[in-house]
Amino acid sequence: MNLIVAVDENWAIGNKNKLLVSIPKDHKMFREETTGKVVVLGRKTLETFPQGQPLKNRTNIILSKDPNYQVKGAVVLHSTEELLQHLETYDSKDVYIIGGESIYRQMLPYCDTAHVTKIAHAYEADTFFPNLDESPEWRVTSSSEEETYFDLEYQFVKYERNQVK
Repeated sequence: MNLIVAVDENWAIGNKNKLLVSIPKDHKMFREETTGKVVVLGRKTLETFPQGQPLKNRTNIILSKDPNYQVKGAVVLHSTEELLQHLETYDSKDVYIIGGESIYRQMLPYCDTAHVTKIAHAYEADTFFPNLDESPEWRVTSSSEEETYFDLEYQFVKYERNQVK
């Protein structure tokens, strides 16, 4: 299973239920990576999307503790166990965890690939992603050249979980 996230230099991912910054090439990479695939996200993340609608051309799975929560055009599940059982019907290579913070934390143990856009800036933030650079379980397997968007430098970094011998 994959996850995809953009982080600042402190591994922050958001502030006041919004992304820290919008970088067109990051959005393009996200679209290319997830189109035609399965995306797993939380209710709060869905509410940040345009009109709060599921992403087009993807299977959207929303995790919400609210048993009455429903979303047109999406599968709504209510526990990690229910989600994992449902995900067995898909090829794990086609599943992407896309946020927010609590969904990332719940699902990180089940992921083996992390697509991280690392932004060389520290933002004011209230939500964070676990720092994979400090985790012995993860290693960098590829990284792009440094890119620039206006005065922001960023890089696409792929992490893979170390296989237990």
